[in-house]
Amino acid sequence: MAENTPPLATLLSGLTVAEDTAEATALPSVSVPTSEAEGAPPLKLFNSMTKKKELFVPHVEGKVKMYVCGVTPYDLSHAGHGRAYVAFDVLYRYLKFLGYDVTYVRNFTDIDDKIIERANQNGEDITSLSSRFIKEFHADVKKLQCLPPTLEPRVTGHIKHIIEFITKIIKNDKGYVVEGNVYFSVDSFPEYYSFPGTYQDDNHDGSRVAVDPNKRNRKDFALWKAGKVGEKSWESPWGDGRPGWHIECSAMSDCYLGHVFDIHGGGRDLIFPHHENELAQSRAAYPESEVKCWMHNGFINNADKKMSKSDNNFFTIRDIITWYHPLALRFFLMRTHYRTDMNYSDKALEIASDRVYYIYLTLYDCDETVSLYREKNISVPVPAEVQTLVDDHHKAFLESISDDLRTTDVLDGFMELLKAINSNLNDSKKLQQKLEQQKKKQEQKKQQQQKPQEQLEGHIQALAALSAEIKSKLSILGLMPPSALAEVLEELKAKAMKRAGLTEESLREQIEQRVAARNNKQFDVSDQIRKDLAGKGIALMDEPHGTVWRPCERE
Repeated sequence: MAENTPPLATLLSGLTVAEDTAEATALPSVSVPTSEAEGAPPLKLFNSMTKKKELFVPHVEGKVKMYVCGVTPYDLSHAGHGRAYVAFDVLYRYLKFLGYDVTYVRNFTDIDDKIIERANQNGEDITSLSSRFIKEFHADVKKLQCLPPTLEPRVTGHIKHIIEFITKIIKNDKGYVVEGNVYFSVDSFPEYYSFPGTYQDDNHDGSRVAVDPNKRNRKDFALWKAGKVGEKSWESPWGDGRPGWHIECSAMSDCYLGHVFDIHGGGRDLIFPHHENELAQSRAAYPESEVKCWMHNGFINNADKKMSKSDNNFFTIRDIITWYHPLALRFFLMRTHYRTDMNYSDKALEIASDRVYYIYLTLYDCDETVSLYREKNISVPVPAEVQTLVDDHHKAFLESISDDLRTTDVLDGFMELLKAINSNLNDSKKLQQKLEQQKKKQEQKKQQQQKPQEQLEGHIQALAALSAEIKSKLSILGLMPPSALAEVLEELKAKAMKRAGLTEESLREQIEQRVAARNNKQFDVSDQIRKDLAGKGIALMDEPHGTVWRPCERE
């Protein structure tokens, strides 16, 4: 952070930090001054291959190549998908913040047994089905404020490259053909089972791979599947058919990122067999192939069991954001470190929603106060203790996020700054009242008025500095709303009313009933109304100008 105190105009510019919306299908991009990243500790990431945190050093200086396994678009995406893409969005944003030129590739598996089965059930063309759910996926991740990747290739657009890749594997004696199917020979690749903790047993046989008696080893997996009647297929040297599941990512990552790239990500459930098979295929085709860092996020559990479509124990992103604001869901997903499993619950989402509301309300109140002084020439510096608080927060943020993306600590770190904003807001209001009283007294001496005026200006500078720091860091995390804070606060309140089963009219009626009960000294009645609403997640506050409400955790 700069040692010299910036002028109020500079600090005020930080009050409108928001990410630009580039195009209809795109999402806000991160725009943070490079100077903000100066002094950031070296980035360390946990490598699933070595089971330890390692210093991140890209293969090519200044450039990062990252591949993250995408969805199979045959249904709406669930919260587990949301967790993966929010986690890697945070990494993507932070890499960009650090100044790296990032190529981020995230694929779509738009040809798969599940897609074929669902399309047949619907009487729908597989291309129509997959395209429809790709569109829905984009809508969901956009609401979660995930930035669009650099590239989003589809398997069906890369059949030629996949065939070339399989041909290379066969040429290197690592694959074989049986009746139009091509299999990878696990026995021909001594490096198989490279990931630590991958057990060489039969537990994984048939995992998204049909068990075929024609295979030399039942652990061998399909690179190419012979076509079946009524299924979409493509011409190949081995007959009409379609790609196996694993080969697609090897081929597409190679196509866009080359044989060696920096980061490969996905859910922990992909380590085996998907990523193990990817690694084997890539090295079988090109021995020099290498991923510098494998990263995997933990699961979202429902009733202590991994959330998945196959077990029908999942909540879609669409389901959740019907009741909770998308930014509350993003906050919830970031509240647990990305490698740690987390439990889904309405209570946890309510807590996240309450925290998000508190953050935005504090920033909104700050903006409202500081905006009153936007045209004034304030020359007093940011109070030393506030500048130290801002500098310490900036340093702690960079230390936490650079240490394998410790978002839990980062989110907790905002609380001290938010408390400081509310403290300065309270003090500035008191001083403003004092100044107004002084102005009414003609006999008040000029020097007696000067001290509270300077104190007030100090609080305004403090508010501007604190708000700018919080907003810049929220932007890096993807938690800064692209719309006005007032609009987001209203959206959060609307979601809270919906969860409470109330309308604006019914809530207003209950508030009026409580006011009438208080006026009639029926305090047991008024207390019960307040308690009942609190049990529904609605908190009432009695202000000088009347009773107001805000969302809260259910009591």
